[in-house]
Amino acid sequence: MENMPIKILAIFGTRPEAVKMAPVVQALQNKPGIETVVCVTAQHREMLDQVLSLFHIHPQIDLNLMRPNQSLAELTANIFHNLDPVLEQVAPDWVLVQGDTTTVMAAALNSFYRRIHIGHVEAGLRTHDKWQPFPEEINRKIAGVVADLHFAPTTFSKENLLSEGVPENIIKVTGNTVIDALRQIANEPMPAEIHALLEKKGILSKQKRLIVMTAHRRENFGKPIQDICQAVKRIAMEHPDTLEIIYPVHLNPNIQQPVHAILDSVSNVNLLEPIEYLPLIHLMKNATLVLTDSGGIQEEATGLGVPTLVLREVTERPEGVEAGVLKLVGTDQEKIVSETNLLLSNQKYYNSMAHAANPFGDGHAAERIVNEILNYPLDH
Repeated sequence: MENMPIKILAIFGTRPEAVKMAPVVQALQNKPGIETVVCVTAQHREMLDQVLSLFHIHPQIDLNLMRPNQSLAELTANIFHNLDPVLEQVAPDWVLVQGDTTTVMAAALNSFYRRIHIGHVEAGLRTHDKWQPFPEEINRKIAGVVADLHFAPTTFSKENLLSEGVPENIIKVTGNTVIDALRQIANEPMPAEIHALLEKKGILSKQKRLIVMTAHRRENFGKPIQDICQAVKRIAMEHPDTLEIIYPVHLNPNIQQPVHAILDSVSNVNLLEPIEYLPLIHLMKNATLVLTDSGGIQEEATGLGVPTLVLREVTERPEGVEAGVLKLVGTDQEKIVSETNLLLSNQKYYNSMAHAANPFGDGHAAERIVNEILNYPLDH
């Protein structure tokens, strides 16, 4: 029995999860004594597949659950219904989940029902507001209630878990695996289509500066996304000859419709289809600043030392704010415009934000996670 490998089932479903789980899956596959099974729910289909291809990960199980206009309740029910037979059949010693998606919440709870050990990667992030981000704040709390090992990316995250009564001996501060992924990918050559775009727009020759933006969160549907777009339109029109804005637009109709209605006609705003992780990292590497409501991009931009204005009222990544690279601006038009213009016009202020003192990790988080799993007594 001593030589039986530990069987670990890694479950994820969206692009951000795949980016952050890829280094963990690679570390598991490189470690003797572990049998690794990868299961994707494909909560996001195309965007997930791009990351799997980039990191050379081949899932053994693909539940392919993405459906158009699927409600959260339908998605959750589908994950439970389709994942439970997988848990029964694979019978893993551990299930590993990452972050705060619906996949994470349902997989963690389903694994608890089957008395399987649960490791939660990127545990302990909190805004302390159940509606922001929605539904992620509650998803990660549910995963945290049932987890056997909490892989907290930072001491902030650890403190959140301790304040919720999680025993200290099952919280491991590992760093964030996004930095492991970023270090792998940032060294890859710039994709030809991004090089061509940046050359055409005068970014590579420094004739113009680049703002990269993303905005797609549920809590920004409706008036908030309209206000964000109006602010971006004003910024673009105030700097017609010196600034380009590149915005890969999420496929959700709640985002597509207002974004195209407000920004299609602005000549120096470039609306792209959703882009893959590698091109996105190269865009950010060449950006003067980033505007985003995304969680992962807050970490990646911080890792690259690019000043970032966060289009949210609260963030579960206060480390980036404390490090000075992130600043919360919410969705208020005036605040977005004034803060962006300040960064574009005041070099001293810009320099105070533009530094890569990275609070999110050293690029060895995946290795630490795997070692903690191996050291955990499975008879707990």
